[in-house]
Amino acid sequence: MTVSAVLLVTAVVWAVSLIRSVRLRAFVYSLPLPMSLALVSTGHRVEGAQLLGVLGLNLFFVVVAVTHHRLCWPILLADAAGIAGYVAFSAGLLAVPVPFAPALVGTVALWALAMLLLRRRHPAPEPAAPVTGAHSGRRLPAPVKLLVILLGATLTGLLGELLRAMVVTFPYSGVLVAVESRRDLVAFTRHFARNSLALVAFLAAYHRWQDGPPVAALAAGWVAFALVAGALHAATRVDVIRSRKSATAAG
Repeated sequence: MTVSAVLLVTAVVWAVSLIRSVRLRAFVYSLPLPMSLALVSTGHRVEGAQLLGVLGLNLFFVVVAVTHHRLCWPILLADAAGIAGYVAFSAGLLAVPVPFAPALVGTVALWALAMLLLRRRHPAPEPAAPVTGAHSGRRLPAPVKLLVILLGATLTGLLGELLRAMVVTFPYSGVLVAVESRRDLVAFTRHFARNSLALVAFLAAYHRWQDGPPVAALAAGWVAFALVAGALHAATRVDVIRSRKSATAAG
C-alpha cells in the first residue's frame, strides 16, 4: 500500500469515526475512494471476480459482526477473522475464471435476496438516530488508530501476491472502521449491505469504459455510484415516511 493509500484510508476512517449516525457512517464508508485508488495505482482490470468481491466485503463485516457480537471475540481478533474470510473467498474466486455478465446477474440477485430477507426481519426501517455519548463507547486513541492502519497496510502488502486483482475490493479502511463501529456493527453491516449495490454499479460502469482513458472509466463509475446511491436513499426515505404514517395510524 502506498503512502497516498494510507493517507486516504486514514481520512476515511477518521471521517467515519466523527459521524454519529450509523446510516450516514455506512454511506461514507461505501464511497468507492480506496477502490478508485486501487484501480488507478495497480492497473488491474475490473472483471467478474471484482464484482463478487463486493460480496466479499459484505462477508468481511458479517464475519466480524458475528464473531464479535455473537461469539464475544475481542474486536481485533474478530477483524482478523473477517480478513481471513475475505482472503479465503478471494482465493476461491481467483482459482476459477468468472465471466462478467453472470457475475453481475448473480451479484444483483444475491443482493436482492439479502434485502428481501433483511426487510422481513426488519420490515420498517427506523429513521437514523444520532448515537449518544453513553452508547458510542470509547474511541481508539490516535496512536492506536495509526498502528492498526500501518498493520493493515503491512498485511495487505504481504497478501498482495495472493489477492492479486482482488485487492481492488479489499477492505482497506474496513479493518479500522469495524473497530470504530463495533458498538453498532450489526446495524452498520445491514446499512452497508444495502449501499453495496452502488458499489456494484460503480464497478459495472468502470468495466464498460475501462478500455478507454482511466479518467473516463472512473468518472463513469462515480456517476453510476451516485445514481444508484441516490435511488437507494430515496427508497429508504419513502420506507421511513410510510413507517411513520403506519405508526401514527396505529397510535
